[in-house]
Amino acid sequence: MELFSRLSGDTNPVHLDEAYASQTRFGGRIIHGMLVASLISTVLGTVLPGAGSIYLGQQLSFRAPAKVGERLTAKVRVTDWDGVKGRIVLATEVVKDDGTQLIVGEAKLVLASFLK
Repeated sequence: MELFSRLSGDTNPVHLDEAYASQTRFGGRIIHGMLVASLISTVLGTVLPGAGSIYLGQQLSFRAPAKVGERLTAKVRVTDWDGVKGRIVLATEVVKDDGTQLIVGEAKLVLASFLK
C-alpha cells in the first residue's frame, strides 16, 4: 500500500496511518480502492480475454472496503460480444472470501486479434 501511495500520489491517511484510520468508521486502515480494482485489470490482461487486449472503458462501484490480510478474488463474465469489431463487454467484480462484494462494474475491451 505504501508503494501504491507513492506511485499514485494518494496519501490519504485512511490508507497509511493506523492511528488515524482506527478513528474512522472503518476501524483501521483500508486498501486503496483503485489498488483493489487493479485486480480486475490483472484478470483482463492475463486470463480473459488475455494478453494484448485493450481497455476501452471501466465502470466501477465501490461497495465495501478491503483490509490488509483479506483474501480477494477478481471475477469477470462476458455479457456482450461484437464479433465484427472484436469488442466485448464484461461484468466485473472483486469479492472477499466470505462473498462480500467490494467492487462491481463493467469493462469494455477490444481483443488483441482485432488490433492488427
